[in-house]
Amino acid sequence: MGSIIQNAANNIGANGVFSSSALNNASLSGITALPTGVGGKLKLISTQTASSSASIEFTSGIDSTYDVYYFEFIDIHSSGDNVSLQFNLSTDSGSNYNVTKTTTFFQAQHSEDDVTSELNYETASDLAQSTGYQQLARSFGSDNDQAGVGFLQLFNPSSTTFVKHFISNFNSYKHNDRNENSYVAGYGNTTSAINAISFQMSSGNIDAGTIKMYGISA
Repeated sequence: MGSIIQNAANNIGANGVFSSSALNNASLSGITALPTGVGGKLKLISTQTASSSASIEFTSGIDSTYDVYYFEFIDIHSSGDNVSLQFNLSTDSGSNYNVTKTTTFFQAQHSEDDVTSELNYETASDLAQSTGYQQLARSFGSDNDQAGVGFLQLFNPSSTTFVKHFISNFNSYKHNDRNENSYVAGYGNTTSAINAISFQMSSGNIDAGTIKMYGISA
């Protein structure tokens, strides 16, 4: 295997693409270089750190500069037990968070004692044309070592033609000592530009944690 990798390294060219001979070669030695231009680059726009915060809001920086905005959640810790992290969108720079949304929510969970394991669609956690806050992760625990991590992607929020799609994945340490992986997707059913976003717990505060907002460029 070492010789194959070395051959691949020795054959790297300057054009950043596979050569025609590489495509006809069945081994790694035909690779001339890794392709360039695959995927986008993350540009950090803003970072907010919670400290017994009722909510974390991003009211600037969401505009037509980027087609995709990526929110990264690092060690989100709740002030209370059995509460959910939620979000909502705004078309008026945060004066109101009440965009109509239709969403899906499913989760996988596994308990520390290995007794419970589940994979379920959660009808109680989705929305159907609702202006309320959408859950991203459920049932946080407030023990000192309990927290949640994840991401949310918001697509083309400045469009005045299409609805505003989003996708999220979260992993959280639940109050009942279970690991839960949550998958949420949906759309804000508005053709108005989205220019602000709010995150909060269903009850109590975001006691600690960091949320970073990035723009993704082509």
